[in-house]
Amino acid sequence: MTGGAPFMVLRPERQTVPLVVASAHSGRAYDHAFLAESRLDPVTLRRSEDSFVDELFAAAPSVGAPLIAAEFPRAYCDPNREAWELDPTMFEDALPPWVNIHSPRVAAGLGTIARVVSSGDQIYRKKLRFADAERRVRECWQPFHQGLLGLLDETTCRFGAVLLVDCHSMPTGALSGRGPVDFVIGDVHGTSCSEEITRLIETELMRLGYRVRRNDPYAGGYITRTYGRPKTGRHAVQIEVARRLYMDEVRFERRAEFRRVARQMEAVLVALAVQVPAILGL
Repeated sequence: MTGGAPFMVLRPERQTVPLVVASAHSGRAYDHAFLAESRLDPVTLRRSEDSFVDELFAAAPSVGAPLIAAEFPRAYCDPNREAWELDPTMFEDALPPWVNIHSPRVAAGLGTIARVVSSGDQIYRKKLRFADAERRVRECWQPFHQGLLGLLDETTCRFGAVLLVDCHSMPTGALSGRGPVDFVIGDVHGTSCSEEITRLIETELMRLGYRVRRNDPYAGGYITRTYGRPKTGRHAVQIEVARRLYMDEVRFERRAEFRRVARQMEAVLVALAVQVPAILGL
């Protein structure tokens, strides 16, 4: 990625609650060189985006919590993976022995540097060099995680504990055959955050009339699994929003319902801001 900061942080005037909100996959600053080396048109590349999720949860500062959002697109570099989950078939030179080439994400073509977009279409015209991956990790992945960790450290220092709300979206086809669902809450099967927090989010979403599922099929990615350490006072929960609720998945445009869903996500954040401190014993 060339030019521009790799992420943005929206902060309240004063942080008043032990929450941090993150959107790792809503970035849409597509580098011209990346577009040139891709065999896909810009619209197809966007199929991997969690489009507008940062905007859905943009009320975080108004409830007293910071929001961090990646500016770079997921198809370029995925911060919800390990730093070095790479597919060796994508590169013309040999990868170092310490690179993770065997993860299920790599096998699916969705490693740190993705081989395909979520529709399965191949991204690149030709093979990359490992130096390309190194540059993207250095310029995008590492700064994003340094920024996120900094917010978690600041919040823990101020309040004694923290809840990370890791926000994503899911395409309509992702849940075929699983029955209707609007939200999936991932707490890595009860290991990344307090059961009370998961139940609180579930209850609030159901109160709003939504169909909610836990950990199926999204239990939590790298961010939730890495930063969710309840025994150390750090809790993390992943929220997946069905894209059909708020956007046109073909045109990548906000639907008329977008504002209503954003107001409802603000209500969920308010409920967390009010109740999480007591849950965390603060």
